[in-house]
Amino acid sequence: MKKGFLIIVLCLACAIAFAQAKKGAAKKGAKPNTNTPANTPPVSSPDTSKKSPAVVTPPPVISAAVKPTTPGKPFERPVDGYYKKTNIMSAKVTPLAVLREADVVYSRRIWREIDLREKMNQYLASPKARLIDVLMDAVMSGELTAYDPIPTKDDPDGDAFSIPLTPEKAKLKMADSTAVTQFDKNGDKVGSKMVAGEFNPDSVYKFRLKEDVIFDKQRSVEEIRIIGIAPLTRKKIDGGSGAGIQLDYQPAFWIYFPAARQVLVTKEVVNSRNDAGALSFDDVFTKRIFTGYIVKQSNDRNERIKDYAQGIDRLYESERIKKSLMDWELNLWQY
Repeated sequence: MKKGFLIIVLCLACAIAFAQAKKGAAKKGAKPNTNTPANTPPVSSPDTSKKSPAVVTPPPVISAAVKPTTPGKPFERPVDGYYKKTNIMSAKVTPLAVLREADVVYSRRIWREIDLREKMNQYLASPKARLIDVLMDAVMSGELTAYDPIPTKDDPDGDAFSIPLTPEKAKLKMADSTAVTQFDKNGDKVGSKMVAGEFNPDSVYKFRLKEDVIFDKQRSVEEIRIIGIAPLTRKKIDGGSGAGIQLDYQPAFWIYFPAARQVLVTKEVVNSRNDAGALSFDDVFTKRIFTGYIVKQSNDRNERIKDYAQGIDRLYESERIKKSLMDWELNLWQY
């Protein structure tokens, strides 16, 4: 009886040992699939004991004939540099202090001209960002309104922003006009027609500013505020001999400067000393980063400086007016 019981215990122990050995073998390796077709080779498990070296795939070479964008995906322009300039594009106009008529104890109106051929103003004529291009683009797109500089009875100087111009008429005033002879069907001359030529932005290098010098007693500050800006052009009149007569510089049109600030503040100028120095055209005029000379001061006879001074005396008179405006404020203070 004991002998038979021992035989049964041994059989159970052997069965348990065999089951455990079979379970350990299943953990070490996957059991082959017996349902796999004969033609399909058995799939071996990956050998994790040895690590294969990482394969580095070289970047694909895109030829000029291959488009860098996938079909149906819009083109995304890459950033021209290592950071994106957004300060100027999102800039807002800094409002000026509000003036009350009761606080203005002194005011003189002056007209000043700036020449972009001068060294300090040359950056305003850079081919990358011209001042005339900024103004003309805004006028042609309807962002700014150009005003006719023709004098009228109510506007003897032609700079009171009284007659608005269409963008097409404003562009015609920037180009020289040529007289084209018109003939009838029989070849007889019937008259002539003025045809505008092509506008060349490099030919505009003078601008006229209309400014007010104001002393505000509330803030005890004398400041210069720009009212209008006008590009100056020099027209030619055909005298019949083909040579033509060169006229003096005249405003092509006037632009109301407070409205132009909304456009100038988002246009960056070319900084010749620092590419990271974000400076807008609005900063140039509000911070007075330019040089110019006075051509007229408000007077009872409505005279310009060139009406009573010639040659180098015109420059001396301009400097005298500038100094007198500065001395008026200095004479207010006593020490």
